[in-house]
Amino acid sequence: SWSSSARAFLQVVWASLAVLQLVVAYPQRGVKSGRSVSCKEDIEYLHNGICCVKCEAGLYVQTPCTETGKKGTCEECDYGTFTEHANGLKQCIKCTQCPPDQEIVRGCSHTQDTLCQCKPGKYCHPDEACEICKKCSRCNSDEEVVKNCTSTSNTECKKRQGKSSPEADTTLTAVLTLVFVVLFLGLVILIFIIWKKKWKTADSNSFKPGYISVSKPHSTNPSTYVNIYKPQGKEETVNLCESNPSSASSSQHNLTDPAEMLPWEDPNRREDVPFPTLIPKNGVESLTACFEFFEELNVDFHNRFFRKLSIEDNKIRSKDHHSHEDRIHYLLAYWVEKKGKEASLNDLLRALLDLNQRRTAETIMDNAVKKGYYELESFSLGDD
Repeated sequence: SWSSSARAFLQVVWASLAVLQLVVAYPQRGVKSGRSVSCKEDIEYLHNGICCVKCEAGLYVQTPCTETGKKGTCEECDYGTFTEHANGLKQCIKCTQCPPDQEIVRGCSHTQDTLCQCKPGKYCHPDEACEICKKCSRCNSDEEVVKNCTSTSNTECKKRQGKSSPEADTTLTAVLTLVFVVLFLGLVILIFIIWKKKWKTADSNSFKPGYISVSKPHSTNPSTYVNIYKPQGKEETVNLCESNPSSASSSQHNLTDPAEMLPWEDPNRREDVPFPTLIPKNGVESLTACFEFFEELNVDFHNRFFRKLSIEDNKIRSKDHHSHEDRIHYLLAYWVEKKGKEASLNDLLRALLDLNQRRTAETIMDNAVKKGYYELESFSLGDD
């Protein structure tokens, strides 16, 4: 009947409501209830409304679980990938590749990513995106290093406290040393030049000790002087001309008695005594053989000496590029060619005397006689 059917229907409804009430009162674990999630954060992950246990580090989820609180199928990460923590990832993370300006500190593994750092001489702050490493700074010369540059921090500098830099000290020492050396060399050169000039010009009126004059100072007749060359290490030989029988003793007296000074021994009378005349033994060959003796001529007198010989300035300057010795020989040879047969060593010596170079003239004369290129010619003087 209708009443029995209605009663059966109502029973089914009440039963359904009872079941629904139980479901609402006791919800299935892992299913969202409103906004709350019951999966354990560090251990489980949510998949299709149920909580699955996470895979360990170095693994990934190949197949999720089908029952709450269970673990799905986990697989090890492939080469070049990793998972650093327990996870519910469907694939592993790709390993980092270090940029060219960085170096590998730790290689990538299944559980750790690659660790990179800037190469030496460069840095990158850890709180910045390290896309490009920056070059480390260098402290200035007036600064000192407080902290050296690292891969994560730049060099730290501070001003020096009243202290000069090593570079400045080194530079100052080098400059002072150079100045001292230059001054010392300049002083040595100056002393040498002064000594050389004094040696060439001092006592230019003196005469060689190899030449003596013998006189009859007490004779009433005109005194006769004979210039005699006395080589070193030989006995002294004195020849008197036109002398009285007593002249020998008188001459001996003059040579030994310091009270009666000979003319060339008296500094006040040297210029009054004529310079000896030389006679060549082999003509022009004797003259050219003596060119080497003129190499002793003070270089400061070169141009004046050759001008004294009437050699043109252009000709003198044309030989400036030659060495000291070659220049002397070239210009003397030119002078001999210009003078011809009239060229004489006596003319060259007179030019030196005119330049107050008597010592040089006497040295050349002495060498010319010793070498046998020339001989002395005697001469006479008037009364004393």
